[in-house]
Amino acid sequence: MKIINTNKCRQIRYRLRDMISSRVGLDADWVQKHIVHCPRCRKRIISVSKVNVALLLIKSQPYKLDLLRRANGRAIGVLKHSLREEPKAEKLKTIQPEPNLLERSSKYMRSAVNAAACIMMLILMKTGIFTFVDKSQTEGEKFIRHYYAKQLGEDPHNGIFTG
Repeated sequence: MKIINTNKCRQIRYRLRDMISSRVGLDADWVQKHIVHCPRCRKRIISVSKVNVALLLIKSQPYKLDLLRRANGRAIGVLKHSLREEPKAEKLKTIQPEPNLLERSSKYMRSAVNAAACIMMLILMKTGIFTFVDKSQTEGEKFIRHYYAKQLGEDPHNGIFTG
């Protein structure tokens, strides 16, 4: 039984893809020369490029909810008349995407965050966190006063803290 090295297979596939695309792809010299001299192919390539640019723009920008309906309407408009009158085509013209849960609840998000913040404050007050912080601050101040009184003596210490 022969063991196949999958990395080598992957490398060969990539090389084949690159080789084929350089000979058959739009960047190939013979394809570029043909497009320059053939108005029909040039028009098709331009159309494909416009579609690619439009798809990139759609991906990069937020879309309105009626985008699906408008796109379907335009697509149905290019069909032959008998297909445009089908019941399925009419349904496609009016369809709207269902917003996901996050989009539906986004208008309530600010209120929910404010309510959560209030509840958290109540919990912190109830558990005594704030009194603990006050107590820690008071104890810290006592420690610092004691330290300076010990290091400087009572007279300079009183001048600093009573000031």
